[in-house]
Amino acid sequence: MVFDSPLFIFLFFPALLLLYYVWPRKARNLLLLAASFLFCAWGDVHSLWVLIASILGNYALGLIIERTHARTSRRIILGLAVSANLALLLYYKYLRFAIVNLAALGVADASHFDSGGWRLPLGISFFTFAAIAYQVDIYAARTRAERNLIDFGLYLSHFAKLVAGPIVRYRDVAGDLRARETTLKGFAEGVQRFVIGLGKKVLVANSVAVFADEVFKNPGGLDMPTAWLGIACYTIQLYFDFSGYSDMAIGLGRMFGFTFMENFNYPYISQSIHEFWRRWHISLSSWFRDYLYVPLGGNRVAAARSYFNLTVVFLLCGLWHGASWNFLVWGAYHGVFLVMERAGLGRALKELWQPLRHLYAMVVIMIGWVFFRADDLTQAFSYLRAMFSGSFDAFDYYTMTFVNKQLLLVLMVGVIGSMPVVAFLKHLRERIEMRNHNLLLGFYDLNCALIIVAFMICIFIASAMQLAITTYSPFIYAKF
Repeated sequence: MVFDSPLFIFLFFPALLLLYYVWPRKARNLLLLAASFLFCAWGDVHSLWVLIASILGNYALGLIIERTHARTSRRIILGLAVSANLALLLYYKYLRFAIVNLAALGVADASHFDSGGWRLPLGISFFTFAAIAYQVDIYAARTRAERNLIDFGLYLSHFAKLVAGPIVRYRDVAGDLRARETTLKGFAEGVQRFVIGLGKKVLVANSVAVFADEVFKNPGGLDMPTAWLGIACYTIQLYFDFSGYSDMAIGLGRMFGFTFMENFNYPYISQSIHEFWRRWHISLSSWFRDYLYVPLGGNRVAAARSYFNLTVVFLLCGLWHGASWNFLVWGAYHGVFLVMERAGLGRALKELWQPLRHLYAMVVIMIGWVFFRADDLTQAFSYLRAMFSGSFDAFDYYTMTFVNKQLLLVLMVGVIGSMPVVAFLKHLRERIEMRNHNLLLGFYDLNCALIIVAFMICIFIASAMQLAITTYSPFIYAKF
C-alpha cells in the first residue's frame, strides 16, 4: 500500500482518520500502531515481523543503556545495539550483493543463493537509522529511553514515515507521542501539504518519468540533446517524487498531531554541492553528519583527515541508497566534489557570477543522477558518452515520438516548482497586508483562503483522474 494508491486515499486513510477522531485519546497511539502494522503487512507480512523484531530489540536495549551506569558497560551495550541494527540492514540489503561479487571473484559459491530469502523489508533503511539515532542519543543523554512499548513501537513504525522517511529522531517527536493537540488550522495545513505532495508525485514526477524511462532503455542510441533532455526529466522526476512523498508524510503526520522535520529546502537552487547537501534529503544528510562525520572528527581535525572523513561518509551514503556499484560510485562522486570544494574550489566558486555557480552545481548534480538512475555502470557510462557525444542524429525521432506539449508544460512546472516561488508569494502577501488598512485584511484573507482551497481541490481532482487512467508507479525511494 502506498500513499498515491486509490486504496490508501479512498479507503485506508479516511477510515483511519474517522476512527482516530472518535477513538479515546489515551488509546490513539495503539490505534495508529495497529494501522501502521496493517500498512506494513499489506504488501509483505515478512516485513512486519522484521519491524516488530526491531521494535522489541531496540526498546529493550534502550532501557538497558539508560539503566547501566558504568561507562564501559554502557559503551559495550551501545556497540551491541548499533551492531544489531546494522546487522539487520546488512543481512537484508547487502548480503546478496556481497555474495554475488565474491562469487564473481571466485571466492564464494552463489549457485545455491536464494535471492527470495533476502527480499528487502519495507522501510528498513529508514527505521534502522532512526533506531541507531535513538540508541546513541540515550547513551549521550540527549533523550530518555521510552518506557511505553506502544509509544516506542509507533515511533519506529508510524505509517506516514515508514516507507521513505523522513528519518525522524525520537527526541523530536517524544512530546507528540505522549500528548498532542490537533487544531483545525493544523489539520488544514496537513491536508494542504498532503495534496501538494500528491500532485507533485502524480502530476509531475509520473509525467516526466515516461520520457526518462524511455531514454534510459537504450542509452547507446541517444544523441547529445536527447540525453540531456532525458536526464533533465529524471532530475525533475526524482525531486518531485521524493519531495512529494515527504510532503505527504509531513501532511499526514500533521493531521494526526505530529510534527515531522522538513526533508527538502529547494535543493536545485544550490550554488555548490556543499549547499546541495544542506538542502537535499536533510534528514539523511544531517544523520550522517551527527552520527558519523562528527564522531569521526568532522572538520575539527587536520585537513587530510577531514577529507578522508567526507569520503567515508559519502561512500556509505551511496551504499545506504542501495547495494549496487552504481550507488557506491555516486556517493564517491559527490564525496570528491565536496572534498574539492573544501580544499579550495569553494573559494573559487564564490568569485564567479552567481548564475555560473548555479550552472556548475546543476551540471554536477545531473551527471551524478545518471549513476543514480542507471541499472548498472555499463549503462551509466554509455549514457554519459551520449551526453557529451556532440551528436544530434536521434533527436528528431525522440522529440517526434515522446516530446509533446504536455511534457514541456510539466517540465516548466517542475522548473518553477523547484524554486522558492511559494516562499516569495508568502513574503509578498505579508508586505501587502502591512500596507493595507486593517479593515481590508479580513476580506483579503478570505479571498486568499478561497483561492487556496479551490487550487487544492483542482490538484486533488486532477491527481485522482490521473491515478484512474495510468498504471501504478511506485515511489523511487521506497526501494531504499
